[in-house]
Amino acid sequence: MGTLTVNDRTLRLTLSVLEKLGALHGDVEIPLSSIRAVEVCPDGPSAPRGMRAPGLGVPGGRKLGTWRSRGRREFVDVRRGQPAVRIELAGQPFAALMVGVDDPQSVARQLGGPTG
Repeated sequence: MGTLTVNDRTLRLTLSVLEKLGALHGDVEIPLSSIRAVEVCPDGPSAPRGMRAPGLGVPGGRKLGTWRSRGRREFVDVRRGQPAVRIELAGQPFAALMVGVDDPQSVARQLGGPTG
C-alpha cells in the first residue's frame, strides 16, 4: 500500500516498485494549496468513480492506478477491508486522489476536510 506523507507544502503518495508497475504511474506529489475537499470513504474499493485506464483492478480486492470518467481522472490506491480518503483537487492532472488509509478521519483532519 502506498504511503501518504504531508509536510507544510505538499501531500505525497509514495508507491512501492511493484505498485508503480501495477499503476503504470510513479509517485504522486500535490501542493496542499490544490486541495479543495476531503471525503472519508468507509469502503475504499467501492468508492472509485469511472473505469480503470490504466492500472490494476482485482474485483473486490485491490484498485490501483487511474480511474476515468467523463472529463475526470482519479488516481486510486485502495484495497479490500480498508477505508479511504478522496482528496478533491484543482489545477492538477488528477481531479482527485483516492488513497486507502487506516485512520481516514485523522488524515481528513490533517488536510482540513470533514471527518465524518
